[in-house]
Amino acid sequence: MSTETLLERIIDYVNRANPYPLYAELRENGVSRQNDGSYLVGTYHEIAALLHNPRISSDLRNRTEPNEALARPDGLSPAFIRVDDPEHDRLRRLTMRPFGPPHSPGRVDALHDDIEEIARELIDGFRGRERIDLVDDFAYPLPVTVICRLLGVPQENMPQLRTWTNAVIESPDRSPGDDPAGQHAGMDARSAMANYMGELAAERAHHPSDDMISELVHDEGPEGRLTRPELMTTLVLLMIAGHETTINLITNGMLTLLRHPEELARLRREPELMPSAVEELLRYEPPVQMLPQRTPLTDIEIGGTAIPKGAPLFLILASGNRDPLRFENPDHFDPARRDNQHFGFGSGIHNCFGAPLARIEAQVALTALLDHLDDPQLAEDPPPYRHSPILRGPQHLLLVRTTGAAP
Repeated sequence: MSTETLLERIIDYVNRANPYPLYAELRENGVSRQNDGSYLVGTYHEIAALLHNPRISSDLRNRTEPNEALARPDGLSPAFIRVDDPEHDRLRRLTMRPFGPPHSPGRVDALHDDIEEIARELIDGFRGRERIDLVDDFAYPLPVTVICRLLGVPQENMPQLRTWTNAVIESPDRSPGDDPAGQHAGMDARSAMANYMGELAAERAHHPSDDMISELVHDEGPEGRLTRPELMTTLVLLMIAGHETTINLITNGMLTLLRHPEELARLRREPELMPSAVEELLRYEPPVQMLPQRTPLTDIEIGGTAIPKGAPLFLILASGNRDPLRFENPDHFDPARRDNQHFGFGSGIHNCFGAPLARIEAQVALTALLDHLDDPQLAEDPPPYRHSPILRGPQHLLLVRTTGAAP
């Protein structure tokens, strides 16, 4: 089959449960030009070089043919993951001040006990139940509760936030037959969420609390404050990114362990391996499969292929994570793997802002599940997957408990 159709096949939902044979095909053929003029890169060393190349832009406005739906004006500033330095650096540093070092070095670590408490409360809710949906009953509420507390978002608004988030997440898909109306729906949801976040920020301007929104509103750092549009867009990004990737990390992680019972048993015997296991899960089944929004600022050459300025560039991170030229036995899941410099959180200047928090959440969540679920079995395998090929994970993961229903 032609490599010029690889992107269509990767994003086709029929391949969502197992895209890895397609990624192997991509690696075998090097950089692949697609029928629509985009280019796919799936080898580890080429992806790493591009993620650190200042000639590769994250700003869609640098495309030769910008996506009209995504470029539709809505009065909002681009999120810092969609702009380049120096603007990206300024926005990211302002946002990092209340989140992590050097200004708030203990904020994430201080959440550890709260995350453990939330995990225990959710698992207590399994009592007496023989069937559990790991997504709805655990993997979604855990990180969304954490990010709501961290930002200062009222938890009673979680259902509306989930509706908006789902619309935003699904909108960038390029599956065959997709209607541009889906992208407009995503923009509408993003605008609605941004307005909601703006209202919360306006409230905290007069009534500050001990949360990140208050600190972002009142922070008087050396570079001043975020503008109101910048603040609204940044809060939307933090809210969505603060739980969506972690949902997939926890769910993909538990699915992988259930498919590898010998490694699940090993982690129960050797719980000290959990941090290493989470890193391996980020390599083996990463929650972010690809970065579709990269653009060369000038003509470049990758692996002997010339790519023109302004062409859409897709970096298939999940393919690079299984490149045999970088990882020994890459299709084998090894929770004790060494030298595991994966792309689970990207790399370069756009390396995931919330990676420290996601790591803690995944380690706590999987440890709690292994400690309290005696003998869970998959109700179906493969499970139904979410539509997005970018943030890939099960939409539901039904577990059947065969040795009793007590946590």
